[in-house]
Amino acid sequence: MTIVRLFCSLLFLLCSLFFVPHVSAETLLCGIDRLESSGFLKLSGLKVGLITNVAGVNRTGEANYAIMLRSGVRLKFIMAPEHGFSADIEAGKRIGGSVVLDSLPVFSLYGTSKKPDIRQLKSIDILVFDLQDIGSRCYTYISTMNNAMQACEEAGIPFMVLDRPNPVIPLAPSGFMLAPGYESFVGAVDIPFIHSMTVGEIAMLLKDQKFKRLDLRVISMSGYNRDRFADEYPGFRFISPSPNIRSIETAIVYPATVFLEATTVSEGRGTDAPFMQCGAPFINGRELADALKEYKLPGIVIDAVSFQPLSGKFKGERCEGVKLSITDRKTFIPFKTGTALLLALQRLYPERTGLKNGNIFFDRLAGTPLFREMICKQVPLDDIMKESRRQIEQFSRTTPVKLLYQ
Repeated sequence: MTIVRLFCSLLFLLCSLFFVPHVSAETLLCGIDRLESSGFLKLSGLKVGLITNVAGVNRTGEANYAIMLRSGVRLKFIMAPEHGFSADIEAGKRIGGSVVLDSLPVFSLYGTSKKPDIRQLKSIDILVFDLQDIGSRCYTYISTMNNAMQACEEAGIPFMVLDRPNPVIPLAPSGFMLAPGYESFVGAVDIPFIHSMTVGEIAMLLKDQKFKRLDLRVISMSGYNRDRFADEYPGFRFISPSPNIRSIETAIVYPATVFLEATTVSEGRGTDAPFMQCGAPFINGRELADALKEYKLPGIVIDAVSFQPLSGKFKGERCEGVKLSITDRKTFIPFKTGTALLLALQRLYPERTGLKNGNIFFDRLAGTPLFREMICKQVPLDDIMKESRRQIEQFSRTTPVKLLYQ
């Protein structure tokens, strides 16, 4: 019996050596983790303001503001972006102020103004930014960062970014660049639609391009690289940064379906799979699914679906459409999938999509009217992707981006 047990133990050891999945030798530490491990030395003695929401936690899940207060940081107030401090307010809804821990004020950056009040900034010594982005230009947290950097430059105080993973950073840059005159809060920074950058890297680009007098301080991550999705790091906590981005999978599909926000088609809000499914009462789900399968889109399965939204577009109405299921993240191309979806919808329902006679919201999401015009003219998918690549390549040639991670 002893020999049998010894043999089993040796066999288990060999299996563990050869078949355990690869794990990075270095633990992922976000900006907040590295700042905490230093005892918040870089904030010592300073009056601090913090832009964050409930997704701003350290590696053990403790809220950044709670860690700061526990560590003796002189935190004077919090500022919250779109969706509010609790990240539970639907997109586009104005938000008022609130209070946490009974006495710590939370000022809204998505109310009467989307820019920090200069008078409030003059009451502190430094403004810290710690928000979880999701990798698409139209997601407004980088627009909030842009406004905050501008306000800090005007107020003459430093701006510190606590870097976090771009959860979809392995996705190659794609989409269209911002055309002059189409800048907006859903497109404030001239970077690719899928940008493949962290907020820290974007902040450094903004300083070089727009805010040269700003004292920018980026606390980078350690143990981070560009070939992993965020949920591939052991122990990483992805807390939904807004009501409808509920997983990394949703963040991966989001840039394929977010354009539907500016159409008459539901992007799945008010259902159990926002951005993962879409539809409308006028759509035939099987017809749309068959049309999309003709494109032979990689890394994804597309099935007909029906749903009844509990909120948002077509609340309480039966919709037909399609559901997207990723089969291979490495080959899935969100912008190509989204473009195919729009081409199919416009071909099948040309008078129903809301794109034909101009749509400024769509153009602002895309960053240019060119994308919508190509969809309406039914320009072939490969030609649209070629124009996207041309714009991305021009950006790469002409814009000196400083990357913090390999």
